[in-house]
Amino acid sequence: MKLKLSISTCPNDTFMFDAMLHRRIDTEGLDFDLTMADIEQLNAAALAGEPDITKLSYASFPLVADRYRILGSGSALGRGNGPLLVSRHKLYPDELRDARIAIPGEHTTANRLLSLFFPEASDKRVYLFSDIADAVLSDECDAGVLIHEGRFTYRGKGLRLVADLGEEWEKRTSLPLPLGAIVVSRRLDEQLARTVERVLRRSVEYAFAHPEASAGFVRSHAQELSEEVTKSHIELFVNRHSADLGEEGRRAVVRLLELENEEAFL
Repeated sequence: MKLKLSISTCPNDTFMFDAMLHRRIDTEGLDFDLTMADIEQLNAAALAGEPDITKLSYASFPLVADRYRILGSGSALGRGNGPLLVSRHKLYPDELRDARIAIPGEHTTANRLLSLFFPEASDKRVYLFSDIADAVLSDECDAGVLIHEGRFTYRGKGLRLVADLGEEWEKRTSLPLPLGAIVVSRRLDEQLARTVERVLRRSVEYAFAHPEASAGFVRSHAQELSEEVTKSHIELFVNRHSADLGEEGRRAVVRLLELENEEAFL
């Protein structure tokens, strides 16, 4: 059976999905029609109900909860890996009210965290995540929220940290931060959805056991070509919660989204 699968080009996704896409593992008869896109494009496609399986910002899940369920595998969820608010010039948090801020999408977890911790920051401008650093460096924006590889390279570009949004989350909740989920369409019956989850978990476990196997696939889609940056990205965003969300991971998701029941999860 062929299923429509959408993921981002980021190293954590390509690392986790490589084995199932390239049949390094038993996919239990499943085949995948792959689409790769920026996270906000993935959010938009999920809002339209298009893919069978997709990467999704956790913050946008409530908008699609009637059409998708969260898989226990594949999440980007952890500690010390949150979005970073940066600027070119010295900028204090109490100056954000009048600042032009570049964000990677209206429905991203990064934007939700910015709204939670700095509600006065209202002048937000949407950019492709990989263009945000340049928007700040060129003074198109006074500050920007960096995600993915940007957190590893901003200092070298001359940007400075205003606030670590993930650190703020952890200080206030003592929970890991849910960034991105893998969700499955409710069009799929539960047995098929469970098969998808098993295959994905198997793919993540294979990636952990054979990290070199996905290197070519990861490198061909990475925004930052530095092997060191790519390795650091995977180590930060792929962890035990990626193989199995677990009880703590579910509690973190419920806290972020204020979910009321377990129907959100497969």
